[in-house]
Order: sequence, then structure tokens, then C-alpha cells
Amino acid sequence: MLKEKYKTEIADILSRYPTRRSAVLPLLYLAQKEEGYVSEPAMKEIAGILRLTTPQVYEVVTFYTMFQVKPIGTFHIQVCKSLMCALVGSDTLLAWLKARLGIGPGETTSDKLFTISTVECLASCGTGPMMQINDDYYESISEAKLDRILADIQRDGTSPLKSGPFMLPEPAGAQGKS
Repeated sequence: MLKEKYKTEIADILSRYPTRRSAVLPLLYLAQKEEGYVSEPAMKEIAGILRLTTPQVYEVVTFYTMFQVKPIGTFHIQVCKSLMCALVGSDTLLAWLKARLGIGPGETTSDKLFTISTVECLASCGTGPMMQINDDYYESISEAKLDRILADIQRDGTSPLKSGPFMLPEPAGAQGKS
């Protein structure tokens, strides 16, 4: 399926690496872009392309938190659980999410809109508690800020409160909205 649909992209990816196996991450991104997660058939196909075994590809998929092995919601909420975020309230943030969405880590809402995961260190230690929703960072989260973020996302698919990593001082317009 990938080889047929993305023949040109796969050839381009492979041309960038002197060793075929080095292309595993970009090919996994391609597979996840296609299906929303990396399916077993996609892993088998990537293994064939790279001349690896399927377990070798599976090891990579399950090592990195950015790859999913089952379908997830439209908005993937990843809550940082490293020590720094834990000390400033990541467990409280998870409790707020459970109260608002009715799900905890590893679960997806029935409407398939949200999935929550816990992850180690999102490299925003000075601005915890924080979470990443899809590719966007949300830092220094208060209960009111979480409510605004979720309302914005449900209504618009994004929130102006996203900050991105290492955005101190806060971006113009984000101050005073927490």
C-alpha cells in the first residue's frame, strides 16, 4: 500500500541515506501520516523496503512515543510526567483532563476526538505542568487555561494559547490568559 501510493516519496527518502535501515523513522512517519498510526501491515511493508525483520521495525515504533500502534483520537494529548512536571502538578493536570473528558491515559473519547497519553520529558522543564496536543505545546497550565484550550480546540481545532517549546517570556497575547 505505501509502496504504491508513495513510490516517489519513498525513493526520495531512501536516496537521502547511505544505509537503508537509517530511513526507518521517515518511513514510519509516512505510514502514520497515511493511517493515523503505524499498522502491522505497514510495519511489514517498511521491513521489506528496508530489508529488516518486522520485529526490528516494531522495536523502533514502540521505542518512540511519537508513533502509535493503534488508532488514536484527532487530538493526541500528551502530558509530561517527568520529575519536574510531576513536582509542579502533572498529576493534577491529568485529573482535570479526566474530569473534563472522562478518560485517562491510554484512552480515547467515544467521539474519537481526544486521546490522552503520558510521556517522559517534553523538554519544557521550566514551564510545567505542560502538555503537547498533536504538534503544539501548552505550558504553565492552570485549570482555567486548560478549560480555554479544550474549548478552543473543540470549536476551532486549535488554540491561540499554544506556545511551543522554550517560549519564555510568553508570546504576545498569551499573557494574562491563564
